[in-house]
Amino acid sequence: MPNVGRSLHHLEKIVAVAALAAALTLAVGFARADEVFLRSAVALVQDATSGETLIAKNQGAVLPIASITKLMTAMVVLDAGLNLEQRVVVSGEDYDTVKGTRSRLRPGTVLTRNELLLLALMSSENRAAASLARTFPGGTSAFVAVMNAKAQALGMADTKFVDPTGLSPANVSSARDLARLVAAAHEYPLIREYSTRDSASVQALGRKLDYRNTNGLVRSANWDIALQKTGYIAEAGRCLVMRVKMASREVIVVLLDSWGKFSRIGDANRIKKWLEANASKGPRG
Repeated sequence: MPNVGRSLHHLEKIVAVAALAAALTLAVGFARADEVFLRSAVALVQDATSGETLIAKNQGAVLPIASITKLMTAMVVLDAGLNLEQRVVVSGEDYDTVKGTRSRLRPGTVLTRNELLLLALMSSENRAAASLARTFPGGTSAFVAVMNAKAQALGMADTKFVDPTGLSPANVSSARDLARLVAAAHEYPLIREYSTRDSASVQALGRKLDYRNTNGLVRSANWDIALQKTGYIAEAGRCLVMRVKMASREVIVVLLDSWGKFSRIGDANRIKKWLEANASKGPRG
């Protein structure tokens, strides 16, 4: 019997060493983020379930976030429990006086709050987001105050909002904060659905307006995206956040300040390829 006991003890050591080796393999496989060439100035990839950081590049840098803002805009609207079928009139007050961006939603256009929410998330329609905030109880200033309160409640210490569209470069955040934002937004079924819808049409002043998703990856059969949002202003560069399935695991991806027109999509593809290559090297937790 003593020999049996020693054998079992020896076997336990072997199992423990094997488990440690597997854990180290996992850590090395996902810690070497320098293996991934990314054009975005800021990048963060996290396991959506465990919170494990898989790739990090300047994740604490605080930068303008452009239309990523609209994820918070959508959460504030939905948290308020407002009637989504209520008809809202687009106003001249909803014009972009910061960047002078164009919109096909002319003053006098009447859409439901639900349609405005869809256009804001799917096609990043700025007047749609502005209308949602303007018609919030207390108006736009009250809406922005709730945005900041929500950010604080989520632990987004690096984040500040001054408008609901993201057109202002004073809307700032960090990649680690935006990972929290994506995780929170993913809890809302409508945000998941609307942000990943390929296209939609609305009737505006007797005309049919067709819109497409600003993120072409939602149209690719190679991508399984549960939530996404793009953003762009000159000060922010090209931005992209996603909750997406890669290498058989759910991950949150944050890419900020990518200056080439297609760089954020290129970075997303490089991340996907790298994770899939590393996943094939051994067991993953």
